[in-house]
Amino acid sequence: MINKLSFGFSLLAAVYFYHSHSEKNFSSTSSYLSLTEIQQQTALQKSIARGKEVYSEFCIQCHMANGKGNASTFPPLDGSDWLKKKRTESIHAIKYGQKGEILVNGKKYNAMMPPMGLSDEEVADVMNYVSNSWTNSNKKMVTFKEVSLVKP
Repeated sequence: MINKLSFGFSLLAAVYFYHSHSEKNFSSTSSYLSLTEIQQQTALQKSIARGKEVYSEFCIQCHMANGKGNASTFPPLDGSDWLKKKRTESIHAIKYGQKGEILVNGKKYNAMMPPMGLSDEEVADVMNYVSNSWTNSNKKMVTFKEVSLVKP
């Protein structure tokens, strides 16, 4: 009898909690997405979310969390004219690594970026992330097919 009573109170508390904390009562500052919002995300938004994970694992050490890089060694990705104007070269650098001098926002960089061993989908995702983060905005999605066409 006590077990049934405890279960009943637990169920009642759960229903109350659900209704009192349902998405209509969450403030607009909540960082959680509703199921509807997740289902309505575009392919680009999903790619950006996956790319953020790749960036955090492989890129953040050199290009920093703010995308500003290191003034003397690693170029910025935030506001990068090279990233914006040299899409294929950017894909190539992520896919195969980068060595040799490049000019980013008028400044020369000549550090080596080793290949990260990412899949074509991961390269596309991280490109979509960096192209749409910080002050960057590029709604033309980098696709798996586009990345697969970039050869060494």
